[in-house]
Amino acid sequence: MREVGEPGSAFSAFMEGATFLIATPRLLDQSIDMIHNIDQTDQDTKGDLYEYLLSKIATAGKNGQFRTPRHIIRMMVDLMQPTPTDVICDPSAGTMGFLVAAVEYLQKHYKDVLYDADTQQHFQETMFNGLEFDATMIGIDAMNLNLHGIRTPNLHKVNSLSEEAAGITKKYSLILANPPFKGSVDADNIDKSITGIVSTKKSEILFLALMLRMLRNGGRAAVIVPDGVLFGSSKAHKAIRKTIIEDHQLRAVISMPSGVFKPYAGVSTSILIFTKTELGGTDQVWFYDMKADGYSLDDKRTPLDNGQEGTGNGQHENNNIPDILHRWNALDAETDRKRTEQSFFVPKSEIVENDYDLSINRYKEIVYEPIEYTKPAVLVEQIKATDAKRHALLAKLETLLNNSEIF
Repeated sequence: MREVGEPGSAFSAFMEGATFLIATPRLLDQSIDMIHNIDQTDQDTKGDLYEYLLSKIATAGKNGQFRTPRHIIRMMVDLMQPTPTDVICDPSAGTMGFLVAAVEYLQKHYKDVLYDADTQQHFQETMFNGLEFDATMIGIDAMNLNLHGIRTPNLHKVNSLSEEAAGITKKYSLILANPPFKGSVDADNIDKSITGIVSTKKSEILFLALMLRMLRNGGRAAVIVPDGVLFGSSKAHKAIRKTIIEDHQLRAVISMPSGVFKPYAGVSTSILIFTKTELGGTDQVWFYDMKADGYSLDDKRTPLDNGQEGTGNGQHENNNIPDILHRWNALDAETDRKRTEQSFFVPKSEIVENDYDLSINRYKEIVYEPIEYTKPAVLVEQIKATDAKRHALLAKLETLLNNSEIF
């Protein structure tokens, strides 16, 4: 495997110490028979097979890392709509799911454009960038992108928050990420340009500051954060929210159900979508209360009836993703939505008044339908009537039995 790919490419570099061992001849024979029956005439099949194997990784959840469900990744990519001119990065790459989904999106929507020589060179060499500190994972990442047709991606084995990555500034036009949710980082190893934006050791806050540094002006980001980031009362929590809202443009907060990351974790999460401007621009923020993602919200995560496709003209009981995409692409129609709806706009002024709280429950209005209960006196009369009817029927039955020759 070390010799696969372009000489000097990320793939060959990160596969330098890779080994591939099949323990017994019998297992090798069975493996060959199974692989022989798989159609490998196109890279999509091999890529899908690899993604399936990645989904079975048993170490997910280590160090606060959770494998992002593929359908959530695809939704985020569809929301951001990458173009052939984008320079895309995932600063906490994991298994490289976001970049692979971006590759698939571009191959689907810009197939003809990618035939252009300059565009293809950008597509192969500079468009896709990933940072990952785990040596094993970055080898997996290189393999994943290679199987999806990207031979020379920019992969960096580095802790994104450390001084080693300090030179990555204003470089990317699109960031897609699900950074680690929990834990603190060694303060001595955090890049000072990040702590200059927000002073904290919480990784989920530091990654947001990192993205603001990495994005070029006009660059946009879609990032999954734990809900604590939205309403946390610490100085750092408030500071990062204020920075995104006041100095840049916060566009959307999509609240996801707590079961999205089961069985690995039951943490409640949301998707933040923002654009780096350094001049502000937040006027109003679009909120969506996702209640279903097409799968059961228990540990089994069983697919439900509603598929990923939808008409986009109504609510989807088991899957809100088609509705989210439809409404995101027609935000002008959202301005008149009431706070009792599943999605609505909130003006910046109201968010500021609420100390930059971005929790959807702060702004969503719940309509309680009044329930009228029957008065006790009426219930007593109904019981009496039922009891009288029962006595009458019992008496009738007794008469029939007395007059019957059988009994």
